[in-house]
Amino acid sequence: MLSDVTQTSPAPAPVPAAPAPGTPPARTPRVHRAWYVAAVTFVTIIGAAAFVSLPGLLIEPLHREFTWSRGTIGFAVSVNLALYGLTAPFAAALMDRFGIRRVVALALTVIATGSLLTVWMTAAWQLVLYWGVLVGLGGGSMALAFAATVTNRWFSARRGLVTGILTAAGASGQLVFLPLLSWLVTHHGWRPAAVTVALSALAVVPFVWLLLRDHPADVGLKPYGATDFVPKPAPAPGAARRAVTVLLSAARTGPFWLLAGTFAICGASTNGLVKTHFVPAAHDHGMPMTAAASLLAVIGVFDVVGTIASGWFTDRFDTRRLLAVYYALRGVSLLFLPMLLAPSVHPPMIFFIVFYGLDWVATVPPTIALCREHYGDDSAIVFGWVLASHQVGAAVVAFAGGVARDAFGSYDVVWYASGALCAAAALMALVIRRRRPVTSLTP
Repeated sequence: MLSDVTQTSPAPAPVPAAPAPGTPPARTPRVHRAWYVAAVTFVTIIGAAAFVSLPGLLIEPLHREFTWSRGTIGFAVSVNLALYGLTAPFAAALMDRFGIRRVVALALTVIATGSLLTVWMTAAWQLVLYWGVLVGLGGGSMALAFAATVTNRWFSARRGLVTGILTAAGASGQLVFLPLLSWLVTHHGWRPAAVTVALSALAVVPFVWLLLRDHPADVGLKPYGATDFVPKPAPAPGAARRAVTVLLSAARTGPFWLLAGTFAICGASTNGLVKTHFVPAAHDHGMPMTAAASLLAVIGVFDVVGTIASGWFTDRFDTRRLLAVYYALRGVSLLFLPMLLAPSVHPPMIFFIVFYGLDWVATVPPTIALCREHYGDDSAIVFGWVLASHQVGAAVVAFAGGVARDAFGSYDVVWYASGALCAAAALMALVIRRRRPVTSLTP
């Protein structure tokens, strides 16, 4: 009888085995982890945006305190901008080698160190070293290649929208920090503003270290919108060699030079010109520094709207035509700016600020999309090199703008030249050919 009962008893249900490493979980969370990673990235870029907001506010105070020429101060800013760009492709490769968290946390620490050291500087070479070299190197590792790397790893769908949101983070940081920094510079001097930049960079480090993850496979997830699980790639050795190899391969293609050329003009007409010289140019016409800085902050408001909208457009329209429209409209607005500068803020200036703000970095999502289309898995590094051209263009105009102001007594010639360059960029964007995506430039 016992044997009969034993034989007819139902067998116990098997215990499900734990998923093997590198396999997706059985259930996908309601809100994909990729959106949390994007949120942490957004906050991180905002925290690092303080150092980008400060250079335009330093020109007049440093000129008064140390009697340095505007060209000398502009040279330090140009070193910062150039290194910001030239570091980006190596930072993207380092993220592949050592992970996003380590690279970004170290970059924020370097930014804080360089900004804090400027408080004790007494010579122009120290400004070049602390603000130009250290903050430039740290900022380059926090550049848009960071946003491109996060987007490429964590998102398979909505990439244009996410790129627009993360790009807008810099503008949001500008909105947060410009009024505060301009108030500090006006009422307490430039040193408290430099300390604020250092503290804001350090404050973000715990968020990066505790909440950011390098790859969806680290938490057993597929990228957002992907149908297949993507294993985490092995660390890529030789980060510097890979960055140079990708550059040499991309340099053999026409689209790379067109993208680099248009983005150099983008940097010249934004970071190099408006972000660096708008406040002193408005001050030349009698406008208070706080009012001019507030106008730049308003640009940041509409930059957020314009960049996110550009990401949405990038998912739906021809990216080349988008770039052509953006550059053409920017060039027209710059040609009118010298006629709008006045001691007070008036409606035509408000219209320029709104119009220019919508177009400020709207060029980034379609540029990243074109890099992805032509260069596949190497697109983040290629975009890092394209961003380097952006910052070199910004560096040239940051220096040339200061020299032009010393030589001619105004910035008018620089506004007109930048407007003409934007027209050339619009034509260059239309020449870029379309191509099916490739997997990788390198083996």
